[in-house]
Amino acid sequence: MEFACSHVVCNWRSESLSEDEAKVSNQGCSSTLPCGLSRAQSDHPYDNRITFVQKPAPSVAPPPVPPRSIERRGTVFRALPPPPLPPRGLDNIGETHLKANVNVVSLKVGSLVDISKASAIQCSQKPVHCGKCSAVMSSASSPETHHKTIIWRCEFCGKENVYPQTTLKGGRFSLRSPSGRDILYMDDDEDTEYENLDDMLIVLCVDISGSMSVTSEISPGNAMRSPTYVSRLQGVQEALQMVLSSLQKTSSHRRVALVTFNNEVTVYGDGTKVPLTLRDWALVDYDYVKKAGENYSTPHCIAETIQPLTQKIKELREHGATALGPAALVSVAMASQFTGSKVIICTDGQANIGLGHLDQEFSRCPNPSPYFYNRLAHYAAEKGVIVSVMTFEGEDCRLAEVGRLADHTGGRINIVNVGTVATEIQSAIADNVLATSVMATLLAPDGMYFPYEEDNHRLVREIGNVTDGVEITFQFAIRAEKVESFQQRDRIPFQLQLSFKTRDLQKVTRVITHQKRVTTSSWVWAGSLNISVLGVHCAQLCARLTMEGRVQEAQRQLRAQQDLLKDISQQKPSPKEESIYGNWISTMSMICEDLSTVNQNTTETDAKQASRTCSTASLSDAAANVVYQMKRAKSMSGKGQRVAMMEN
Repeated sequence: MEFACSHVVCNWRSESLSEDEAKVSNQGCSSTLPCGLSRAQSDHPYDNRITFVQKPAPSVAPPPVPPRSIERRGTVFRALPPPPLPPRGLDNIGETHLKANVNVVSLKVGSLVDISKASAIQCSQKPVHCGKCSAVMSSASSPETHHKTIIWRCEFCGKENVYPQTTLKGGRFSLRSPSGRDILYMDDDEDTEYENLDDMLIVLCVDISGSMSVTSEISPGNAMRSPTYVSRLQGVQEALQMVLSSLQKTSSHRRVALVTFNNEVTVYGDGTKVPLTLRDWALVDYDYVKKAGENYSTPHCIAETIQPLTQKIKELREHGATALGPAALVSVAMASQFTGSKVIICTDGQANIGLGHLDQEFSRCPNPSPYFYNRLAHYAAEKGVIVSVMTFEGEDCRLAEVGRLADHTGGRINIVNVGTVATEIQSAIADNVLATSVMATLLAPDGMYFPYEEDNHRLVREIGNVTDGVEITFQFAIRAEKVESFQQRDRIPFQLQLSFKTRDLQKVTRVITHQKRVTTSSWVWAGSLNISVLGVHCAQLCARLTMEGRVQEAQRQLRAQQDLLKDISQQKPSPKEESIYGNWISTMSMICEDLSTVNQNTTETDAKQASRTCSTASLSDAAANVVYQMKRAKSMSGKGQRVAMMEN
C-alpha cells in the first residue's frame, strides 16, 4: 500500500457537490483556511500549491503520442489543439474547476499476493474482526482489558466490540493482535473444492471469416529474392503450430482446445472427437450456447493431442461472416471448467452475425447487442477465466466493445500483424497467474469516502485472478461536514485486507495497516508527493471514465492533473517521470477532445440517452487500444526510483 502524499489533505472537495452540500460545507468549516488564507483570498477551498523556492525545470521532449484522427464509417475528425488549461480564479460563472486530489493510494496487487517474497509476519490464528465494518484488530488498535471481557472500540467505525476473554483464549483467536503493520493470516481449513491451476484449459478462438484471406508482404530476408505474401489466417496457423510445439515441450500437461468461427461456430476441442457445430438459431440463443460449452467434454493434455490439433489447424480455410460473440461465449463456457483457464480470441473484423453482433447492416438479427460483451466479461471473471483479445491492424473490429472481455478479466489487449501474432499469443498463454479468488477491502475512518468508487468509508473490490504486475489505485476524500473534526486529528488509520488463494491452494488473508499524518494546511510540499502514483492513478481513472462515456469528467480530471504536473515540475524536476506522465495526459486529452467533437454532432436528446454508446462506438481500434493500456498503467521500480509505465 503506497500513498501519493505523505499526509492526508482534508480540504479537497469533488466538483460534483451540489449547492446544498456546498452550503453545509461552508457552515461546518471555519471561514479561514488552516494555512492562514481566507476563503476569499484562496483560489479554491483546496489549493495544491508548493511551499519552496522555484527551480527551472530542464526541457525534455516527451515520447511521441498516437495519431489522434478518428475514422468512423467514412467520417474523419481532424486533430485539434490540446484543450486550454482552466483559469485558476472563480471569476467564470457557470463553469466548475476541479483541483487535483492528491489523496491517492496505490495497491500493487501482483506483488502483495506473492507471499514467497513477502516480508509480512505469518500468523496461524484467526483475525479478530469488528462486528460492524469488519476491520481487523491490529497493532494500531487499543483494546481495553476488563475483568472478564476485552473491549475494542474500532478505530474505523467507532463500534464498541466486546469479547469474552474465554473466547479469545481458545487459541483460534489472538488475545493480542500480532505486532507489526503487515500480517499474513494463513488459513489451515481444508479446501473442499480442489483446484489445480496446472490443469487449466487454453482455448484458442480463431476467426476464419473471409476477411482473414487478406495478405501482407513479409520481409524476404534477401534482396535477391522476391517478396512473399502471407494471409492473416496463414500467419495465425503458423503461430498456433509454434505455440502448440512450445507447450508440448514446456507444459505437456496443459489442455488445449480449438474453436473457430465464421458464419457458424465450430468447436474442435482437442481434435480427437467429432466437432460440435453451432449455426442458424443456435447463434442467437445465449443459454443454449453457454450450456453447450459448459457440458463439452474435457480435452486431453497437449502431449496426447498435438497431432490431431495440428492437423485441424492446417485444414482451416477462410470464408463467411464473423460470429465472434457466440464463439467467445462457448469458449469462455468451456474454459469455466477450470479456474485460471485462458481464452485467446484472434479476429480481424466486426462481429456481424449472432450474439454480440456490432454491425447492424450485415447482421441477421434485428438489433445489435452492445451490452453482450459486458455480460460475458462478468461471467468470465466470476468463473476465473482470463480472456485475451487480439485484432489485426488496419481493421475496425470495435475493440472498444470486444476489449471489455480482456479488460474485465485481466487478459491482454493488442493490435497485431502477421509478423507479431505468434509472439502475442505466446505472451497471452504465459503462465503468470499468482493467485485466484482475490478480494480487496480498503478501510478508512468513518467520515471518509472513495470518489468514483464508494460513497462510504469501506471499499470492496473483487479482483479475481491476479497476474504479475497488476496495480490498482483509488482516491479518497473527507466529507465536507467532517473536515474540521479530521483536521483536529494527528493521524488517520487505513487498512487493506487482501484475501486470496495461492497457487498451492493455501487460503491467505493479508492485512496491512497504515497510519497517515493529517496536514492542517491545504498547501502541499512538492517533496511529499509521489509523482509516479499520481501519474498511474490519473491514467487509470481518466481511461476508465472515458470508456464509461463520462468524457467531460475525464477532461476535468486531465486539466486538474495538468495544473498539478506544472506546479510539481517547477518545484521538483523529475524529467523521466514528467515526460511519461505528461505524455499520458496529452494522449488522453486528445482522445477525449476527439470524442467530444463526435458527440457534439448528435442531438441533445440523443446525447443524454446514448452518451455512453456514442463515446465508445466513436473510438477507433487504435484509440481504444491506447485507452485500455492506460487503464492498466503501472509503476515499476528501477535503481531506487519508481517509474510510471504502460503495459505493452
